[in-house]
Amino acid sequence: MDKSKSELMLDASKISWHLERVEAWKRGERIAPITIDMALTRSCNYSCHFCYAMMQENEREDVITKEVMDNFLKDCADTGVKSISFISDGESTISPVFADAIKTGYELGLSMAAASNGFVLTKNQAEKILPYMEYLRINFSGGERKRYAEIMGCKESYFDRVCKNISDMMEIKRRLKLPVTIGMQMVLMPKDADQIVPFAKLGAELKPDYAVIKHCSDNEDGDFLGIDYNDYDNVHPLLEEAEKYSTDDYKVIIKWSKIKDKGNEGRSYQRCYGVPFHLQLSGSGLIAPCGPLFNEKYKKVHIGNICKDRFKDIIASDRYWEVVNYLSSSKFNAQTMCSPLCMQHKTNEVLDSYLKGDIDLKKPENTEPPLHKNFI
Repeated sequence: MDKSKSELMLDASKISWHLERVEAWKRGERIAPITIDMALTRSCNYSCHFCYAMMQENEREDVITKEVMDNFLKDCADTGVKSISFISDGESTISPVFADAIKTGYELGLSMAAASNGFVLTKNQAEKILPYMEYLRINFSGGERKRYAEIMGCKESYFDRVCKNISDMMEIKRRLKLPVTIGMQMVLMPKDADQIVPFAKLGAELKPDYAVIKHCSDNEDGDFLGIDYNDYDNVHPLLEEAEKYSTDDYKVIIKWSKIKDKGNEGRSYQRCYGVPFHLQLSGSGLIAPCGPLFNEKYKKVHIGNICKDRFKDIIASDRYWEVVNYLSSSKFNAQTMCSPLCMQHKTNEVLDSYLKGDIDLKKPENTEPPLHKNFI
């Protein structure tokens, strides 16, 4: 990273750098999303105990093939989508179309990124994808071999392999002088707080660009994973200790804002405005407003499927905008009907304050855009 020019922004919205899209939306225009988070498959080779994917179960009759992805990526580029990150309800790296999709998206002018458990991203695979990516984040929710295996539902030997893969990625980045940002991420359940400091220490040894520690999301009733968000208060000293492992070329970043928001207690808004700016797709091809609404029981807000219809037609359809408008209407209350600390949370905070007149949304002046500004 060239820190003299721009910095990472992992705990806020970058919507202020896309005012032309916000203004078009406010005028009532049918805009394309800025960012799309998606998976290429519903399958995964891990079984993390903090994973939300079982709550996201939906029909799997369709497969995202190379043809589907080629059409989808072209539609995204043509309609004005700016970035695609392979972050959703499956491990996209195990899809046979993963590497090709990264390269094709880049060649079409899209900003490309991914989050992965990193198991299959060996040196050969990393050489193929890193030149075409803005960032790659490795989900690594434990700092010790045995606890890593327990938390992430895998063999202990996977710890060693992924550590080697991260080291190889950083070597490739340095050797090829690539601008890609490579990070590690810990999804923290309060009961796994013993791994906070070991995680930060491990990152200091492997030397990715950063290591981030974030909250864990539960369903709207709080009874799927059983997260008590007040328990995060007890781990603040450990999080503060972890931050001390930061150096000039390695940053430990805590998502303090969301951790302190305590789930829906910290949600200041009732309408969801973020969906048309930041959309999410399931690894089944399903388009829904966000990951927590992938499950079949939320079918009334399911919009379409890229395996069946072209993406450009879906986002231009009345059905798409019926769902978008419902979520931003008085018929919907994000404080009671949404899972806490969702993907669009920070953008919703900004847009809600903007529409209420509490803030004057302007493009930040006298400052360089943050890294990965198209991933809002």
